[in-house]
Amino acid sequence: MIQKPRGTRDMLPDEMERRREIEARMRARARLYGFREIATPVFEELELFTIRSGEGIINEMYVFEDKGGRSLALRPELTAPALRMYVEEGRSLNKPVKWCYFSDCFRYERPQKGRYRQFWQFGAELIGADSAMGDAEVIILGYDLLRTAGVKFVLRIGHLSFMRTLLADLDDEDKKKIRAFLDKREEEAAVSHLRRIGLDDLCDPLISLCSARTLDEVFAVIGEIPEAARIREMFSILDSSGIPYEINPAIARGLDYYTGVVFECFAEGLGAENQILGGGAYRLAHLFGGEDTPSAGFAIGFDRVMVAVGEESWIPWQPEVIIVNTGEGRDHALFVAGEFRANGIITMTDLMDRSFSAQMKAAGKSADYAVIIGKDEVKAGTVTLKDMKTGTQEMLTVPEAVRKLISL
Repeated sequence: MIQKPRGTRDMLPDEMERRREIEARMRARARLYGFREIATPVFEELELFTIRSGEGIINEMYVFEDKGGRSLALRPELTAPALRMYVEEGRSLNKPVKWCYFSDCFRYERPQKGRYRQFWQFGAELIGADSAMGDAEVIILGYDLLRTAGVKFVLRIGHLSFMRTLLADLDDEDKKKIRAFLDKREEEAAVSHLRRIGLDDLCDPLISLCSARTLDEVFAVIGEIPEAARIREMFSILDSSGIPYEINPAIARGLDYYTGVVFECFAEGLGAENQILGGGAYRLAHLFGGEDTPSAGFAIGFDRVMVAVGEESWIPWQPEVIIVNTGEGRDHALFVAGEFRANGIITMTDLMDRSFSAQMKAAGKSADYAVIIGKDEVKAGTVTLKDMKTGTQEMLTVPEAVRKLISL
């Protein structure tokens, strides 16, 4: 038996309906902020991803060479493709550019709960806005999307200038190591590294900064910085918008291209792999041949969203109807099915040439209502609508049956 590849999934109708419902709610919510959906190719030039992340990322990607000898890769994320698209096709658009996307991505990593080799991201990019309002709106949108999806989570916000100021005298390699430790939430390892390189005087300030939970506490450690006014304005906007958050200066985000605010959301019920959203301010366009353009965005792990919301149905209930008809009722059954479907009613007909009693038995297993059409119904131009749970039934005209089913 041929099985699906490791790290991928098959999704049966019940799961797909839950996913589509939550996905639709998130799409609609993003549109209310003025974000419009884009789509990029499922594979891109390999260089698009290595140019900012280095050759080391190749081991985590699905990379292949096409018949023309070009090095290509299945996209491991969607920010780089979106910015490539902006540089190639969107630079003439009015600023700021507001784009969102929902697509699958691919990474060659160990599969685990809520983490797959093929996975889906819902994300947004705000391109060309360099302001506290722009930073705040991206955070508010990310918060609102998760809330709309029904996820219980904590929003944590930091700013790279906090650690950048504290670690200003370190060389680039040591800064990178400290950032990597913090990104893994290994603060003790970061402190140990400082001691190892003879910078014991930075250990206490690092501990104090990592534990700071207010802006006053942050600036008490690092002093006033050029970005302070904008940072305060951004948090003031979040407060005015009623967004609950925690300040966390230890947020490092593992990607080098972030330049300012960074933020993450952590969901309940996901264990160690509980980060469900990550984002921040960045500059990428110049790497792909464009101008140096301020941007901000985030990506949501949609598969983790589905794990976080669980099996609880978010799907608005719709009655499912099976038409049960005798042989002479077939043409009337086809007419009724067309009328029901035209009014948005889920309607199924017998496709197995079953007897009348077999059709009723099948309806009892899978339908909320049976619409019975026999000789009497054909003659009167009516239907008999039977509730398969209660067993009650009544004869109705087709418009009456439509109105009743729509009202349920």
